Amino acid sequence: MKIKLIVCFVLLANTFFGQRVAESIETKNIGTRAFTVVTPPSYESSPEKKYPTLVLLDGEYLLDPFEGALKYGNYWDDLPEMIIIAIHQNNGDTRFKDSEFDDAGFPSGSGAQFFEFIGQELFPYLESKYRTLPFRVIGGHDTTAGFLNFYLYKDNPIFNGYISLAPEMAPEMENRIADRLSKLTKPVFYYQATGENDLAEINEKATELDTNIKAIPNQKFGYLNDTFKGASHYSLVIKAIPNALYFIFDGYQPISMLEFQNKILKLDSGYTDYLIKKYEDLNTKLGLQIKPRLSDFKAIEAAIMKNKAYPEFQTLAAYANKYYPKTILGTYHQAMYYEKTGNFKKALKEYQKAFSQEEIRELTKEFMLNKAEALKGKEDNPTEEAPTLTPTEAPAEKQE
Repeated sequence: MKIKLIVCFVLLANTFFGQRVAESIETKNIGTRAFTVVTPPSYESSPEKKYPTLVLLDGEYLLDPFEGALKYGNYWDDLPEMIIIAIHQNNGDTRFKDSEFDDAGFPSGSGAQFFEFIGQELFPYLESKYRTLPFRVIGGHDTTAGFLNFYLYKDNPIFNGYISLAPEMAPEMENRIADRLSKLTKPVFYYQATGENDLAEINEKATELDTNIKAIPNQKFGYLNDTFKGASHYSLVIKAIPNALYFIFDGYQPISMLEFQNKILKLDSGYTDYLIKKYEDLNTKLGLQIKPRLSDFKAIEAAIMKNKAYPEFQTLAAYANKYYPKTILGTYHQAMYYEKTGNFKKALKEYQKAFSQEEIRELTKEFMLNKAEALKGKEDNPTEEAPTLTPTEAPAEKQE
């Protein structure tokens, strides 16, 4: 009995917590480097699924707060699961050697070697062993926060997201980062945070960088700067981490009541297109292949009903059939179009199709057949006959 209880506890724990794996690489130039890889809770149960990666410099002390924020956000489906790579640097003066730069403000010596290690050795190793997506985020604090900015100096930087917490910058970095951001063509998300009670030299350079970035015209990158009142060099970290993650993955969240009221309902038309674009952006900007959520279909249905934009039910039906082809969902939306435009005979036949389809949430066969029964004997009174609509190109099917 005790063995069964232990096994059940382990299985339950793996449902909520990822697995931590101690790893190390014998590098070409900087000896053996240790790091911890944290795989998400669904990693073992979803063998076809791939994940974005989060590289943490100062991994020993940044891992726990980042992992906690990600777990919390993922619990509410606000943040995606990620593979975390926490690089160990808090051994003597390792973090300072890893971040070494010359008088001109470029990586040099052991700093240049560590810079190359991440791109040329660490990532090839990770991609050969773990199921990773191309979307990569890097985070660091003070010395290592300054160092991570060097990756933006490349024409094709290997990271998509940058989380710079109280950065100690190299010479001219406050000017070079702004210049590089103005020239990049790939989607990049840049987050910087400082504390009001931090060292003056840190805050002065961060403020100058903030001013330079905000002056860039026609920005094609995502940018957010936080200055936390009353926060110290260390307390700002715990405040900044959730802000940074929610900023980078803005749009991942299901449609909220606020988004519904302030954005969707205010549209004159294109409610279904809004939904399609939401998931296209997750694919093109974040590299995430997410199956459209059923709650988001309900939100768009509500917007169509409230604004009497009934022809859009056809677009929604086609989009539903693309991702839930064997279910009642698409049939329901198509039937709603016929019913709301007065084509009751077509609506009745459409509702009856559900008998041979799979139920999905509240859309049961009984519900659909009751809808059909309520239309029997009603004479058609069409208000309009719109052409059949199809959704625009959508992201690929989610990997289960």
